[in-house]
Amino acid sequence: MIELDLVGTLAAAGLVLFAGYAIQRRVPLLSRHNIPAPVVGGLIVALAITALRAAGREAVRFDTTLQPPLMIAFFTSIGFGASVPFLRAGGPAVAVFLGLATAVAVLQNLMGAGVAAAIGVPPLLGVLAGSVTLTGGPATGLAFAPLFEQAGVTGAASLAVASGMVGIVCGGIIGGPIGTRLIERYRMRPASRLSGEAHPRESASDLVLSHEPADPVPPAVAGEDPGAQALLKGVVCLLAAMALGAWIGKGFAALGLTLPAYIGAMLAAAALRNLDDVTGWIRLPHRLLDDLGNAALALFIAMALMTLKLWEIANLALPLAVILAAQVTLVAVVAYLLVARLMGRDYDAAVMASGFVGFMLGTTANAMANMGALTERYGPAPRAYLVVPMVGAFFIDFTNALIIVAFVNLWK
Repeated sequence: MIELDLVGTLAAAGLVLFAGYAIQRRVPLLSRHNIPAPVVGGLIVALAITALRAAGREAVRFDTTLQPPLMIAFFTSIGFGASVPFLRAGGPAVAVFLGLATAVAVLQNLMGAGVAAAIGVPPLLGVLAGSVTLTGGPATGLAFAPLFEQAGVTGAASLAVASGMVGIVCGGIIGGPIGTRLIERYRMRPASRLSGEAHPRESASDLVLSHEPADPVPPAVAGEDPGAQALLKGVVCLLAAMALGAWIGKGFAALGLTLPAYIGAMLAAAALRNLDDVTGWIRLPHRLLDDLGNAALALFIAMALMTLKLWEIANLALPLAVILAAQVTLVAVVAYLLVARLMGRDYDAAVMASGFVGFMLGTTANAMANMGALTERYGPAPRAYLVVPMVGAFFIDFTNALIIVAFVNLWK
């Protein structure tokens, strides 16, 4: 048996990640359904290890010491995106869309818990297959899995991945048809074909960060590389928020609240971000922080998935399928009946409904792909391309984390 230390495990996660990118490029089905590269690579390794275990062999043992810090680093970068002036600049549409997404995240957990109780499984399994893994995606599910394990949900990490994967596939499949149905039924068309609309192939982070100020250029210092200085500043800002977050977490623990490790770091990062927006003292490098967070997320997911114990979820496959069927129905009904009406009853609102399905069941990548398919066929939807990624890529992660914490504490 091969035993890898923490550095070897991190290196293996990096190799698994790039293997996932290579496979994703060569299998169009994976790209079409927005299956993330670290999920592709990590699941292949997990399946191989499961097969070896079934044959009575344990091939490798990993040291996952660096997994929690990578997860915390990603969610800290999300906290740095939670800007009150930024939210205000998005206008009332962003606030309404965020409020709607937050309300549906609560409904996902209530429905999941209710269906789980009705079929005789723990309510927390329904919460795990609710906003944790659908609105939150696989990364949030893996981050919260230890809390669910402690609360009695066996195999929470594997269940989280299974739920997240089903959500990603469903979000990519049904979002486009719902938007198309709204557009055709109510004869919606673009108000104008603006030449400067966001390109549908841009990533969600790029679209959101296009509204941020440019990263500050550090003052030149003799013998120093400005790029290296900027990178160092980003890393130090991330670490400082994580350190402050650890103290905040201890404060919550003293009050008897069960919180995942990253909540304190998110709150610290959000406080630093909004202080910097008002004072300009820190001059945070927003794009660099986003890049660091995305890199940490990719390595975290690859590491978490390649160490999954898939054999733990076999007896819960049917209850999970029933809960997820109810969740998909809920999001589809809300998107079709409410989102377009609340967001303006126009073409942009229909495109937003399609994006809403994408990130409330899967990831923001699903949302962007859904909207891209519609805008390529019918024309640009600039308001949708402002509102959806702003909420789906940043703000909903923040409010969803608070919702999940409330439900875990309710049923623990």
